Amino acid sequence: MDLTKDFIKTKQPCADGFRWFLRHHHDGSNYQDLLDALVQAGRANDACWLLDQFGPTNETLTLDHVSAGFIVFAGSLRVRGNIDVDSVVRVGRRIDVGGSIVAGGSLISGDDIRCRGNIRSNGSLKSGGRVKADWGIEALGDISAQGDVQAGWDLRCSGKLYLSGLASVGRDVIVDGAITCAKSLVAGGTLVSVGSVHAVEGISVSTDIDCGMHLEAGWGVRAGGTIQARGAIRVGESLVAFETIRAGAGYGVFAGLNVQMEDWESSARVCASHKPDSLMSGWWAGARDV
Repeated sequence: MDLTKDFIKTKQPCADGFRWFLRHHHDGSNYQDLLDALVQAGRANDACWLLDQFGPTNETLTLDHVSAGFIVFAGSLRVRGNIDVDSVVRVGRRIDVGGSIVAGGSLISGDDIRCRGNIRSNGSLKSGGRVKADWGIEALGDISAQGDVQAGWDLRCSGKLYLSGLASVGRDVIVDGAITCAKSLVAGGTLVSVGSVHAVEGISVSTDIDCGMHLEAGWGVRAGGTIQARGAIRVGESLVAFETIRAGAGYGVFAGLNVQMEDWESSARVCASHKPDSLMSGWWAGARDV
């Protein structure tokens, strides 16, 4: 794709960025060549703006490793080793990495992110598809994905966690904001959220659930330890904990919200070491029987 000065001007670039373009590429430039030139000039914001305006390409860049200030590529990026950059990693399509990813700023991909090591972003992490890391996933900002998220170890997020698919995490899920999951959330360790947790389907963790506000699931919730929230607990089907279930002061515990009352005994069971003080709906079944 060739970008002329008139074509660029129709996108209403900032004055400083357009002056830079006129000085260095007055006769126009190939799209990716212009992105590369902006990267070489240290103009990360301008490169990201250009990618926002003209979108992804079908090119694939394959490298042994990436060590740079930042990288902006319009197509797919394949790296046999590690990605280690001081600032932004921005890719128009897929990222496929044989090692680990460390981004000093945000990590943004228009499609899947596949990493056979660890993913760490000191900013936000955003994927237009799935995110899969054989080790852990960590972001100091928000995490959002338009597909499933899988991590062999922990998933840690200092902002909000928003997933259009399911979450499957080998160990702990630790989130400093709210969690919204369009499918199910499964963790092999604990689930801790400073905000509310909402899963359209179910939630299953091997140890404890600690929710800073409301805990909601369209299906059931199961924990191998305690379930506690500082707001209400609302589930569409059964609610099962090996230890206690506790809502916040003044809030209720509701099970079977999506089940007819005559089916509560089989499909809206509430199991815990002690009956929750504020149990408002569901079939109290005593200590966990499954």
